[in-house]
Amino acid sequence: MSRPAVTTAEPPSDTPPPTSPLDRYFRISERGSSIGRELRGGLATFFTMAYILVLNPIILGSATDKYGHHLSTGQLVTSTALVAAVMTAIMGVGGNLPLAIAAGLGLNAVVAFQIAPRMSWPDAMGLVVLEGILICVLVATGLREAIMHAIPPSIKQAIGVGIGLFIAFIGFVDAGFTSRIPDIAKTTVPVQLGGSGVLAGWPVLIFCLGVLLTVALLARGVRGAILISIVTMTVLAIVVQAVADLPAGAWGLTTPKVPDDVVAAPDFGLLGHFSLFGGFAEVGFVTAALFVFTLILSDFFDTMGTVVGVTSEAGLLDQDGTVPHLGRVLFIDGAAAIAGGAASASSNTAYVESTAGVGEGARTGLASVVTGALFAVALFLSPLATVVPSQAAAPALVAVGFLLMTQARTIDWTQYDVAIPAFLTIAVMPFTYSITNGIGAGFVSYVVIKAALGKAREVHLLVWVVAALFSVYFAIDPLEQLLGVK
Repeated sequence: MSRPAVTTAEPPSDTPPPTSPLDRYFRISERGSSIGRELRGGLATFFTMAYILVLNPIILGSATDKYGHHLSTGQLVTSTALVAAVMTAIMGVGGNLPLAIAAGLGLNAVVAFQIAPRMSWPDAMGLVVLEGILICVLVATGLREAIMHAIPPSIKQAIGVGIGLFIAFIGFVDAGFTSRIPDIAKTTVPVQLGGSGVLAGWPVLIFCLGVLLTVALLARGVRGAILISIVTMTVLAIVVQAVADLPAGAWGLTTPKVPDDVVAAPDFGLLGHFSLFGGFAEVGFVTAALFVFTLILSDFFDTMGTVVGVTSEAGLLDQDGTVPHLGRVLFIDGAAAIAGGAASASSNTAYVESTAGVGEGARTGLASVVTGALFAVALFLSPLATVVPSQAAAPALVAVGFLLMTQARTIDWTQYDVAIPAFLTIAVMPFTYSITNGIGAGFVSYVVIKAALGKAREVHLLVWVVAALFSVYFAIDPLEQLLGVK
């Protein structure tokens, strides 16, 4: 991920002295802000990222584990809101930065579509908890600097781009805009437009209109564009369903209709449903370790880019470009991953949508406390989230895919030794429906190309180790046959 331009905050010469304990603790006046700005900033950040209360349950709830089990949408809404509320508030109080935390898009796709199908949901969430623990250990031991220098920048950037394409593809498939051609069809084309080669039906129309609305709002720079689109398309879907009376299943898992109740007691049934090492017994040590590594890589570096980007925009970087209390901030982010896994909400991480609050004037952690409080209120509004069909929410996946895709501009496409691994990382993810495969292709090809060019010494030892692990991962079937395991 590219490093944003560094700006530094210069407190105004007429900065008034702190007027209250709240002002002194959060250094509100010192940073040239006010309580009013922090309140507005926290509100803006919440409404910009509140879509996660809909998307995370849809992404996790639409997947099944190895044993065919689904997670409850209502329980997922509760878990998503709870972890976001608690960890965002902790980030505000402990990190004193206007950074909000919630379930990470891309990370939840890894859990839902790559990890869970190989094991049970508690086993998958246990790997998420392990990821968070290891991130905290890396931060506490100072190893994050070594890791940051070891991973090639082009692969870091390509991972984000590949995840963007993967998420967008999931959105197209979930909405019915794209579908797999049945194996019995006599064709070599693997996917098609709609369910039969053409777009048909009201649900797909809702999706198409949602995509157009979302991208139009994004292009105009409208704050909360994704949430506005989800709400608008959900209302339209409810009207369409009421008028057309479509049969059950036409919309997929969720049929849009006005809920009997708007407010409901939170359902905490998913809290604590994780098995820390169960995944290793299900898929073996190498595969489980690679799953954990994939989560760490995606979470760790995405967080670094987000934290630097948000604090840079807020003018809070030190003269040397250092984020205030970076170690503490990264540790809280690692703890958020632990909390997300423990609550079956997937790994939680810092959100780049926090820049919406910064744009409203937020400069301190008080804005995050406000955002966290609003997520706590959302705990009691789960019926609203359970009426949103995938066709209304999937446009957000396409939009997020575009936003992640913009990182491709930072890759040097003229240097083949970095461009080819980046391309393979990006292409393999959606084409194999696997984020893990994409990262592995990038690491292995990077090492091979560097060695072929006589630049093996430029490759960090850690990269060699990771590439070797991925080589075993890709060759696990012939190796098992060779060793007589099968």
